[in-house]
Amino acid sequence: QVQLVESGGGLVQAGGSLRLPCTASGRSFNHYAMGWFRQAPGKEREREFVAAINWSGSSTYYADSVKGRFTISRDNAKTALYLQMNSLKPEDTAVYYCAARWGVVVINSEYKYWGQGTQVTVSS
Repeated sequence: QVQLVESGGGLVQAGGSLRLPCTASGRSFNHYAMGWFRQAPGKEREREFVAAINWSGSSTYYADSVKGRFTISRDNAKTALYLQMNSLKPEDTAVYYCAARWGVVVINSEYKYWGQGTQVTVSS
């Protein structure tokens, strides 16, 4: 089992940057594939895939909407996951969640463990 806590959200102007850390507690963090998802205002039933990374960090995956602007990374020694967000747009405004699943990485929402989310607001 793993517990996840996101931080780093806030208000930023369009074109700006934010870095979201997600700290994990529990055993065997390096056995988990990790992902970032987001839920936009008015879309409470839709949790959109943003990025994912395999257990070692050697493979990463991105939604087309963030490719080239966002970077997912992890530090297994620190049991931490990160999302570096550059060139932010107003449409990136959402609650961002990190998620974990044992084993192989997937780019859908089939992750067992979720954090509580952190709000990112991008002003125009």
